[in-house]
Amino acid sequence: MQPVYVSNTWKMHFALYGRKFGQDAEGRIRTLLEHLARKGVRVTCCSALASCIRERGLDGGTDIREFSGPEDLPGDVDIFLSLGGDGTFLNALTIVGDSGIPVAGINFGRLGFLTSTGSGDSGCGIVDRMLAGDYSVRKRSLLEVSYEDRPGDFYPYALNEITLQRSEPYMIGIEVLIDGMRIPTYWADGLLIATATGSTAYSLSFGGPVAVPDSSVFIITPMAPHNLNVRPLIIPDTSVVEVVIRSSGHGTMISADNRSSGIAERRRVTVRKAPFGLNCVSFGRDTFFEALNEKLLWGEDRRNEKNKYARL
Repeated sequence: MQPVYVSNTWKMHFALYGRKFGQDAEGRIRTLLEHLARKGVRVTCCSALASCIRERGLDGGTDIREFSGPEDLPGDVDIFLSLGGDGTFLNALTIVGDSGIPVAGINFGRLGFLTSTGSGDSGCGIVDRMLAGDYSVRKRSLLEVSYEDRPGDFYPYALNEITLQRSEPYMIGIEVLIDGMRIPTYWADGLLIATATGSTAYSLSFGGPVAVPDSSVFIITPMAPHNLNVRPLIIPDTSVVEVVIRSSGHGTMISADNRSSGIAERRRVTVRKAPFGLNCVSFGRDTFFEALNEKLLWGEDRRNEKNKYARL
């Protein structure tokens, strides 16, 4: 990478977050870094990404500022830029936490439903829009999970869902109370409690409904229930959900997005709306519906091709 002229006056400060990347992403990373430098954007990288940039000679001989976690993330960061797929974007929450720093995503993964770009895009376009102030920030609701003996390294907040499920090939019984009121026990592989944002993630795989991310709802979705008349349930996001697992001594696992841990049988798990949200960068009012069309092929039907994205 050739040295790029950098303005002495920083326009914005971006924190770049991602995992180690392969050769297929090298060209896009180089293009993005050069573009940020030309635009006078101050850049700080997470340690894993910074190490990979150095190894591949993409640093242009400059000293890369870096952070290792939330404790040393600079307080003057304007945008937290996730470079990866949806898993990387979800992990960004563990770094940003309740800081309120807006998060944007550039898709270096497969689907990238939560990200702001399509596959193969280096992200220079959205960088220009953010520098021009041509974006909005939307607060996404988070879930908070609490239970006795929760491991200290298990981050208790989730953007998509909290999942309780079997870790062995045995069906489990799941007792659920919503605001103290008991609902029928589920006999299933597990139970998902999803946010509106998470309605298009794991919950969707089990027949859960799609909700617009701004909706003030949570979705309770059983996982492969052994019952013909069990359906997902939509509840207000002000509700408090309590769950107890009956697993007859077999293993059970709890997950917050893509982070998981074992949990003891009969342990009472409480799930509620977190006291803070995640600020997500948005470009345009139709971002969610365009993502449904482009990334999940919503309503794909050759009869609709003529009217695709048509405005009334």
